[in-house]
Amino acid sequence: MSATPTQKSSNVNQEELQKVFNQFDANRDGKISVTELRDVLKSMGSSITEEELKRVLEDIDTDKDGFINLSEFSSLFRSSSDEVTAALELRDAFDLYDQDKNGLISTSELHLVLNQLGMKCSVDDCVRMIKSVDSDGDGNVNFEEFQKMMSASLATNGKGSKA
Repeated sequence: MSATPTQKSSNVNQEELQKVFNQFDANRDGKISVTELRDVLKSMGSSITEEELKRVLEDIDTDKDGFINLSEFSSLFRSSSDEVTAALELRDAFDLYDQDKNGLISTSELHLVLNQLGMKCSVDDCVRMIKSVDSDGDGNVNFEEFQKMMSASLATNGKGSKA
């Protein structure tokens, strides 16, 4: 088999994937359950919510049996290692703002971090920023809202605005 254009994907061999899969598959039944996925991600320091976890499982679970088998797991790494990296980076960015680790970015957290990053803005500016993406109206930004905000920001900064 010849090398693919994505060097990362071609470097991941089946034996390595099997080892990683086995780390997730705690009960060794040949499939990864939502519980096993949660346990491994939490042990790696992830603060993924139950809702996000279910969404991840739905995206990966192509046969819709409620589990991730080795084939689905392999496809994830072969086809979307860049997407996985981007998702992890987005989570890291969210966690930077979510100072109290409650899964929400408050006005005060946004204000604090933006000012620490050298972006001088008022609390009122932060309130307006949050209101612009706060789809559930709770006055905070959850991870889903943060994802939408970042996607919109990338599009308006030229990475998708020109067809």
